[in-house]
Amino acid sequence: MLKIGFLGPKGTFSQEAMLAYAKGKAHSPYIFNTIPDMLYAVQNGEIDEAVVPMENSLEGAVNVTLDMLAWDVDLKIKGEIVVAIKQNLLVKKGTKQCDIKYILSHPQSLGQCRKYIRANYPSAETRVFYSTAEAAQEVAVGGNDSAAIGSLTAAQEYGLEVLASGIQDGENNMTRFAVVAGTDGGRTGDDKTSMVFSTEDRPGSLYRVLDIFTLWDVNMTRIESRPAKNELGRYIFFVDIQGHREDEDIRDALTMVKRKTSFFKFLGSYPRYREQI
Repeated sequence: MLKIGFLGPKGTFSQEAMLAYAKGKAHSPYIFNTIPDMLYAVQNGEIDEAVVPMENSLEGAVNVTLDMLAWDVDLKIKGEIVVAIKQNLLVKKGTKQCDIKYILSHPQSLGQCRKYIRANYPSAETRVFYSTAEAAQEVAVGGNDSAAIGSLTAAQEYGLEVLASGIQDGENNMTRFAVVAGTDGGRTGDDKTSMVFSTEDRPGSLYRVLDIFTLWDVNMTRIESRPAKNELGRYIFFVDIQGHREDEDIRDALTMVKRKTSFFKFLGSYPRYREQI
């Protein structure tokens, strides 16, 4: 029985991603309150895999996930799931729009619904919670002056009504989740490879590293920078490329990148996700 962790409580988009990934697999779900706790549980062998958020198309990277993978755990990405995020305004039964004084949710969800909140609840106070499901829980046990932004799963889980659906600012609102384990994924012919590295503090250092992918005709699909944490103004770079570490051109390109970087960490090769939920 596969032990799979996700960011709780019940009703989060992380749970939706986990259920999509685990469909057809014999598994036991494990709920965690924080991403670090979940990744350390994989590292320590308490669970087999974890489904963690990596990036959102509107709000960008989930920095705690990137930092943990870079510095704190020795784990690999073995898969990815892309979830279409449809945000909903959830309330206790009987609550009307004019009753709402507080809007509760995760910071990213609040950020994804800025225009809706400004247009419909300009006087409402926004309150931050660690997850959308935690916000839904709070609304379920509170008065009729609060609403939560969250998923339909959260509405069902906590007995809330959907006052408004599809309130996110953009239709192209996607969150990419990574499946993290002790080993990465096998070669399928349609794969991605992730890595993180830093370069020397010299002119053109980053260009020379990225030019390696051009020379080996490798398609780079993503680059993200994060502070290196050891010196102001120094950064590490997260890069995704198309292909698997067992592909000859990818293997050669990675060898050259390692030689040209001052720090390099391979994060895994895994099947590219081709569908949307």
